[in-house]
Amino acid sequence: MSENENLSRGLKNRHVQLLAIGGAIGTGLFLGSGRSIHLAGPSILFAYTITGVVCFLIMRALGELLLSNLNYHSFVDFVQEYMGNGAAFITGWTYWFCWISLAMADLTASGLYIQYWLPNIAQWVPSLVVLIILLIMNLTTVKLFGEMEFWFALIKIVAILALIIIGTFMIIKGFSTNVGASSFTNLWNHGGWFPNGTSGFILSFQMVVFAFTGIELVGLTAGETENPEYVIPKAINNIPIRIIIFYIGALTVIMSIYPWNSINADKSPFVQVFAAVGIAAAASIVNFVVLTSAASACNSGIFSTSRMVYSLAKENNAPNSMKRLTSNKVPSNALMFSAAVILISVILSYIMPEGVFVLITSISTFCFIFIWGIMVVCHLKYRKTNPKLASKSKFKMPLYPITNYIVLAFIVFVLAVLALNKETRVALFVTPVWFIMLGIIYKILKSRVKKEK
Repeated sequence: MSENENLSRGLKNRHVQLLAIGGAIGTGLFLGSGRSIHLAGPSILFAYTITGVVCFLIMRALGELLLSNLNYHSFVDFVQEYMGNGAAFITGWTYWFCWISLAMADLTASGLYIQYWLPNIAQWVPSLVVLIILLIMNLTTVKLFGEMEFWFALIKIVAILALIIIGTFMIIKGFSTNVGASSFTNLWNHGGWFPNGTSGFILSFQMVVFAFTGIELVGLTAGETENPEYVIPKAINNIPIRIIIFYIGALTVIMSIYPWNSINADKSPFVQVFAAVGIAAAASIVNFVVLTSAASACNSGIFSTSRMVYSLAKENNAPNSMKRLTSNKVPSNALMFSAAVILISVILSYIMPEGVFVLITSISTFCFIFIWGIMVVCHLKYRKTNPKLASKSKFKMPLYPITNYIVLAFIVFVLAVLALNKETRVALFVTPVWFIMLGIIYKILKSRVKKEK
């Protein structure tokens, strides 16, 4: 094993493009969209559009920073440069926690989805099998990780495109369901665009933002991407088109076939649409899609947390052993460490109350928002401190610095929305404890380093 070599640039253009799509399409769309539609009605389309624009701007800031120095392995490297080692330590370990909590939740979900077909098997068994398979494939080569994500994302894309094509045909033909004819007029004929008023629209941002968490995963592939100057801008610039097709397109079709108030908040609206066409296996098809989506999220979690620990180790913010690479240039120790922490979710699947997972994912959402804010602040610092380097950039953040402040204002707005919701309000008070704990750990580590010198 080696400590000095760099990560392999094994991710090709098609891997990164599909990784960008997969990062923007999660189980939130397949399962959570029913609840968000129930909350906001057709105005959910505006919430996705606004959040999508903000996420695109965040990604543009991230892209400009990554391409300003091709020696950056991940966004933690530019946080270290522009905000100091302490900020890099807190940001890196916070992002690690974000993905660990998501991977835990998705690994548990994977077991539940497999139980749908094999009800007699204990839930922890398929969860453990999924984790072992993903770990083995991640340990092989980064190219294999890219291949897994390519096919996982492709399954999601095919499912959504099938829904849009079949749904559009149903709308054009005026297909009748148990609640009336399919028509685009269903978008505004049942209480207008804002049937639950502005309060329902505002509260929906909680679930909408959660659906977009993970979109910044492209920022961790910089050190392992072939031709990053071409691949990363292409992946980022295609994000708005993908959001319009996969989120706005799918939800428009769903609410045109079934009026928003006829959609079951506790079930996937995808099942309702496929079942309406007469596809008997609709529930099994959607269950397979959400299974691959959950496995994809867990796979991304294993990848991203291991690369984050590797990056932290390179800056002496994690044990030196974590920067060792295999002969295939994969950070095996970092992978094993992250997988071991994710394994806790399998062990605790019986004894951990469900409410604790809700709390963990709520804290994770807050932490993701913090990461997005740090990225935008770093971009502001980069532009102010390196004007000559910034002038040479071929991938500039549009309308800087106005767009930076728009993104930061949106982040403050989302934090206020999360504070209004009873389920997520607790996380607002718990999250500062995480940052205080990290700050204390950092000071202890640094004081030890000074004493050793």
